[in-house]
Amino acid sequence: MDVVPDFGGVAATEDIEQIVGALLTITLITSVLTLVISATIWAIAIAHGNHHAAARARTGALVALAASALAGAAAAWTMWLIDLGSGL
Repeated sequence: MDVVPDFGGVAATEDIEQIVGALLTITLITSVLTLVISATIWAIAIAHGNHHAAARARTGALVALAASALAGAAAAWTMWLIDLGSGL
């Protein structure tokens, strides 16, 4: 008796790839917009001597950079897992 995997078990891999791509696009657009807004507020706050607002804006900029890096890594990892699963 041979036990083999059911390759047709996950039939919607194309749909999953499209969903992951759409989520990546939305995440990257949001993080770039957050980065632009945070950097602008950071520059304005530094120019006016408001160090508390500058620190908050700097934190926002760093969070936006981290979010875009994690989103890119998550999408690449998901696509790699889908390719790995289809090759089994």
